[in-house]
Amino acid sequence: DITPYTDYMEKLTSIFAPDELDDVDTQPEIDYPAYSSADFLSDVYMNGQDYKTLVNVLKMKKNIILQGAPGVGKTFTAKRLAYSIIGAKNPDRVQMIQFHQSYSYEDFIEGYRPTENGFTIKKGSFYKFCKMAEDDDENDYFFIIDEINRGNLSKILGELMMLIEKDKRGEKIKLLYSNEWFTVPQNVRIIGMMNTADRSLALMDYALRRRFAFFDFAPAFPSEGFKNYLAEKNSPKLESLITAVESLNNTISADESLGDGFRIGHSYFCTDGEITDEWLKSVVEYEVIPLIKEYWFDEPTKVR
Repeated sequence: DITPYTDYMEKLTSIFAPDELDDVDTQPEIDYPAYSSADFLSDVYMNGQDYKTLVNVLKMKKNIILQGAPGVGKTFTAKRLAYSIIGAKNPDRVQMIQFHQSYSYEDFIEGYRPTENGFTIKKGSFYKFCKMAEDDDENDYFFIIDEINRGNLSKILGELMMLIEKDKRGEKIKLLYSNEWFTVPQNVRIIGMMNTADRSLALMDYALRRRFAFFDFAPAFPSEGFKNYLAEKNSPKLESLITAVESLNNTISADESLGDGFRIGHSYFCTDGEITDEWLKSVVEYEVIPLIKEYWFDEPTKVR
């Protein structure tokens, strides 16, 4: 009403037209399926006390590594653990990646990447995830790293080795490439998975080890959940095979060159389908036997 620049005002007003403003934030809120601790215990063969311990350790330490032999359900458990703490199957607050020998700081945090006109700084997966969690600090976010010991952790984490510590959360540090201040929010939880049976991998150094809690995953053959699974399948041949595998695991545990971390996991014997002779034969001949041949590669008599 008071400006002499009425034409200019009309142009500005047309940019922010009311019908455009009405379209902002009109996306309906997604109602994700609920997921409770009872759902977790139904899906994962773990007793209630171990689940409570796992949740408490993760909440206290903020960083945890699920370690165990292949087939004990580490990867299967990780997302379900996150969902059970969130209370819903919300994929927006859970992200999973896998480390490997070529994975680097540039993939994880930031780095220069080629473009049509040269190079530009691109942000990595963990950087983007932390920024998303920072904008929603009332809710927990879970960053899951499969095969965490396959990557060069000190190279991948860089200056974040300090920031991921539970008592350093919220502190800021300048990033290597962009010189930007960055922090790992309090509400970000890191869940790593580590295969204890892979002898080709180096152990984590102590500086990194003290930043994580470690939770051992054992084969769940004695658990109530697995016993219920056997009862549901009602297959004498499968039960006989499980008895043999439990005996084999005792032998593996007693072997000085192997130990508990090399035991055969229960997930090899879990299926949604029918238990048939062909399926049992394929599991034994093409999964279990090659594994124990690898374990005792220099003792063929023991393998037989």
